[in-house]
Amino acid sequence: MPRVIPLTTVPREPRAPKPAWLKVRAPGSPSYLRLKGLMRDLNLHTVCEEARCPNIGECWHHGTATFMILGGVCTRSCSYCAVAHGRPDTVDLAEPQRVAHAIQTLGLNYVVITSVDRDDLEDGGASIFAATIGQTRARHPDCRIEVLIPDFQGNEAALRTVLDAGPDVLNHNTETVPRLYRMARSGGRYPRTLQLLERSRRHAPDIPTKTGLMVGLGEEHDELIATLRDLRSVGCGILTIGQYLRPTDAHAPMVRYYHPDEFRDLKAAALDMGFVHVESGPLVRSSYHAHETADAYQRATSGN
Repeated sequence: MPRVIPLTTVPREPRAPKPAWLKVRAPGSPSYLRLKGLMRDLNLHTVCEEARCPNIGECWHHGTATFMILGGVCTRSCSYCAVAHGRPDTVDLAEPQRVAHAIQTLGLNYVVITSVDRDDLEDGGASIFAATIGQTRARHPDCRIEVLIPDFQGNEAALRTVLDAGPDVLNHNTETVPRLYRMARSGGRYPRTLQLLERSRRHAPDIPTKTGLMVGLGEEHDELIATLRDLRSVGCGILTIGQYLRPTDAHAPMVRYYHPDEFRDLKAAALDMGFVHVESGPLVRSSYHAHETADAYQRATSGN
């Protein structure tokens, strides 16, 4: 009779090592530890931590972070995302003041404010975005503010609430090509993403629009190029392209790593289409070098 091997003893196939260009130093600088402590003291969330961003050490060392408002639990369960999903807590109306206090305390000149999806709220949390912008302007008027918003389920009034609060940059991530939306983006719709970016440009033409794409989920090159053309057709001017990294084995599989040369080629293609500024590289994320990106966009559009 053949010997039965318990499942627990069957060796797991080792993960393929990451390419050298994806390896980063573990965080731990004094500035990083100070910022981490402040976030805990004020009971604030950052997408840097929740999404396990590989750039957290670099960004926090320089005293910059992306604040995640409206709690740490998302109402959607996108297959690529490491943020917890489920039933969120009630809205914390004091959160905008705490975020503004943290920004003032750190003396930041540029911040990114994002959120989980809150499909349980009538306005998707737009009023809390607006309140956070307002509180930050009141406490630290020289600080520029970028918002990275959800799609608000296509609610145009919610989008206008955020835009009317006067952010300096309006960011909404496209994430992937249309064919992969059903697999990757729970509750997301590709046409809705384009519509949001177009509505933003129409309602507030002086506020630059920005979006981000991940690669490595199984998209084809021609699909990426077609998506870039779609984004330019709705006036999007700032683009980020980065490598998808699978957070855990329970998330969408990573199909392949892109070589840095491929990122350079995608950047060149996007610039040829008319994007004003493009950040494209293995470790690029939506908020990576956000300050420098906004400065570059401003220089390019002002003629300076």
